[in-house]
This record gives sequence, structure tokens and C-alpha cells, in this order.
Amino acid sequence: MMQKANVRKQRILVISFLTLIVATIVVSLGLGYSTVSYDRILPTLLGAGNFKEEFILFSIRLPRIIVTLLAGMALALSGSILQSITRNDLADPGIIGINSGAGVAVAIFFLFIPIEAGKFVYLLPVAAFVGALLTACLIYLFSFKRSEGLNPIRLVLIGVGFSTTLSGVMIVIISSAERSKVDFIAKWIAGNVWGADWPFIWAILPWLAFLIPFSLYKANQLNLLGLSEPVSIGVGLPVERERIKLLLAAVALAASAVSVTGAIAFVGLMAPHIAKALVGPRNQLFIPVAVLLGGWMLLIADTIGRNLLDPDGIPAGIVVSIIGVPYFAYLILKK
Repeated sequence: MMQKANVRKQRILVISFLTLIVATIVVSLGLGYSTVSYDRILPTLLGAGNFKEEFILFSIRLPRIIVTLLAGMALALSGSILQSITRNDLADPGIIGINSGAGVAVAIFFLFIPIEAGKFVYLLPVAAFVGALLTACLIYLFSFKRSEGLNPIRLVLIGVGFSTTLSGVMIVIISSAERSKVDFIAKWIAGNVWGADWPFIWAILPWLAFLIPFSLYKANQLNLLGLSEPVSIGVGLPVERERIKLLLAAVALAASAVSVTGAIAFVGLMAPHIAKALVGPRNQLFIPVAVLLGGWMLLIADTIGRNLLDPDGIPAGIVVSIIGVPYFAYLILKK
């Protein structure tokens, strides 16, 4: 009975968040340094706008909105997977150092590796994935003990340590770089959505198109991994093999997102928590809600941030952090 009620509640929430996303997209399309009248948005989208309206919507606003939405979805799904496989409610790709690993790889790739402009957008997520994967593997190795398995508390502490260390490494890397390139890395660190063009959508979309169905397919395994180590092994689950597969998925999602939006934290922490509070802890139920919620959270943060100060605005990562830091502190005190 409770399960049916939760399923019904999930469907209502999915529809509600889809409606919120559409409404936020419409509002976001009309707001900005150059405004577009709301009664001209639909005609422009249908091809009946003038040059200025079409340029603002199709070349500036719409690709940024879609990139931000997809990145928020990827970060929320990454956080959902990490919290299940580590059995730690504080796990988030930004907090435990995965985003920092991706950032160091992005900085090295951008500053020191010559690459054609046309290939840059597609190779950047790959570079971010390599950096995030190496970081995740090191964190996992330091957190794992054969006698007790993966220690959730140790994982967060080691992850925070890696994040701090890698931030220092980033400063050393950019200290001798050209001023123009340093400006780009600084904006990336602040969580500025810089990949606001159509090619960046095609760079992140395939990751989500594959990994969202994959995560839902692995929902039962995620439920089992969220239990204690002996229980997971006792029901016949190949714990380490499944954990590594899902860790790779979480790393790929985080890397693809931050490669185009910068170092954004807390979306992967808050969205799964709120979704679990709404529909319960079963991954089949909360993952779809968390994905939509994460996309909406980052979209509204970017919409608010880019309209607070003209013309550049405030990076979405800073807006999210203003909400996320108190939420993180609340979770630490609670747990």
C-alpha cells in the first residue's frame, strides 16, 4: 500500500518538476542583459522572430539553459549514486574531491595541451573524466580496508582532504600561466557556466542518455549497496564489481557536467536528499525525482546569478553554494 502511494507521489512530483523546469526556462529566456518580450518568445522559437530575437534566444540563451539543465541533472544523478555506493549521506562529487580532480585535469588540458578548436569541446569532458577517475580511485583506495570494507566516514574525510590538496595544486598550475587563460580557469573554479553553445550540449548529452537508463537498470543493486557490507554479500551481490561499475558512472556524470559548467558543488548533495525525503530511499523512486530536481536547481541558480549583476552576473556555483553550505552544515550536525 505504502509502495503504491510512493509511486503515485513520484509521478505527481515528476510532473510537478517538469512543469517547474518549463516555467523556469520560459522566465529565463526573457531575462538577461538584452531582454526579449515574453509575447515574442514563442513566435521566435517557431521561426517568426527578427534577427535580434533569434540571435539572443538561439545563440545565447537557449544553449546555456539546456547545458545548465543537463549539468544539474548529471550532478544530481552522480550524487545519488555516490551516496548509495558509499552508504554516506554526505557524499557529493564536489565535496569529496572528484570535481577538484576533474578541475586539475581541465586546467592541465587547457593550459598545456595544444588542440584544435573544433575538437576542444569534445575532448574536454574526456580530460575531466580522466582526472576525476584518478582522484576517485585514490580516494577509494585510501578509504577501503579489506577487514571492514568501505568506511563511509573515512571516505568523506579523505575526499575533503583531496579536494583541499587539489585546490592547492590548481593554484600552482595556473600561477605561471597567461593572464587570459588564468581568467578562464578562475571563472571555472567559481562555477561559471561557460560552455554556453550548442556543441557543448552534444558533448554532455550522450553521457546522460546512456547513464540515466543504466542507473535505473542498476537501481536494485544500488539499494543493496546502500545496506551494510555483510548483507550485500549475503544476498549474493558481487559488491566490489558492482561498486566499481557504478563509481565509474558517477565519475563520468560529474566530469561531463563540471567540464562545461565549472566546479559546482552541493547540487549532488541536496537533490538526492530532498528526493529521498519526498518519496523514500528506494533508488527506483527517488532517482528520477532527484535528476529533475538537480536540473531545476542549477537552472534557477544560473538564472538568478546571471541577472543579479550586469553584464556578467554571479556564477551559478556561488549561488548554489550560498544555499548548499548551510545545508551541508545542517546535515553534519544532524548526523
